[in-house]
Amino acid sequence: QVQLVESGGGLVQPGGSLRLSCAASKINFSVYFMGWYRPAPGKQRELVATITSGGLSNYVDSVKGRFTISRDNAKNTAYLEMNSLKPEDTAVYYCNANFPSPVPGLYDYWGQGTQVTVSS
Repeated sequence: QVQLVESGGGLVQPGGSLRLSCAASKINFSVYFMGWYRPAPGKQRELVATITSGGLSNYVDSVKGRFTISRDNAKNTAYLEMNSLKPEDTAVYYCNANFPSPVPGLYDYWGQGTQVTVSS
């Protein structure tokens, strides 16, 4: 079955950096849109960053200029480089793999999440 396994979370001081990884298996990784999400007030999860199969990226305003999403199709892995971290970035970060389909959710997969804590 499809698996997305996140790693790289942890405790970091404000202003520090972390790199999250999301290793995918049992999907044709290169054609999937990859994304990182976190819980947000009033929402189940907010989009943090996404990257298309062609490498185009998009970010929520609060992380622009600080976070960078990337992918390595040879390794079936997506990354989220997080710099200048702030306490408000503290959350469980979830990896998502999505392939657009006429049937919503048909090719939509989630990882188990990795905790990021920003605190002094």
